[in-house]
Amino acid sequence: MPTALAAPLADLVLILHLAVVLFVIIGLVAIVAGNMGRRRWPGVNRLGFRLAHLAAIGIVAAQAWLGQTCPLTLLENWLRHQAGQPAYGRQGFIADWLHRLLFYSAPDWVFALLYSGFGLLVLAAWCYFPPRPRNSGDRTP
Repeated sequence: MPTALAAPLADLVLILHLAVVLFVIIGLVAIVAGNMGRRRWPGVNRLGFRLAHLAAIGIVAAQAWLGQTCPLTLLENWLRHQAGQPAYGRQGFIADWLHRLLFYSAPDWVFALLYSGFGLLVLAAWCYFPPRPRNSGDRTP
């Protein structure tokens, strides 16, 4: 891999990582808020969206319990190494702030509990606001 491509690719992986985190967090907020209002939000109960959302937090929680590092973190670190950059630290303004938002120091069990708790909230939302297939006759926008 050309060294010149490794750093921008590492930044793209970091942005993708943030997008996954935001999908999991904002997805749950959208599911709950979209079902609590008088007018339902489009798409928050679609089966495909809900399966992707459940799978995302399920994979994160399972990795935490198994002691595995997120593949996106591994890929980003490998790319940074290829670029001659440290895995964490000063890589530029955006990368540095994204790292500050995404990565914290705590024992692994803390993250496993947090991810599992969030996963339980996603399951509770699944039960309380069940998903509907696209052709369920639901005409709400």
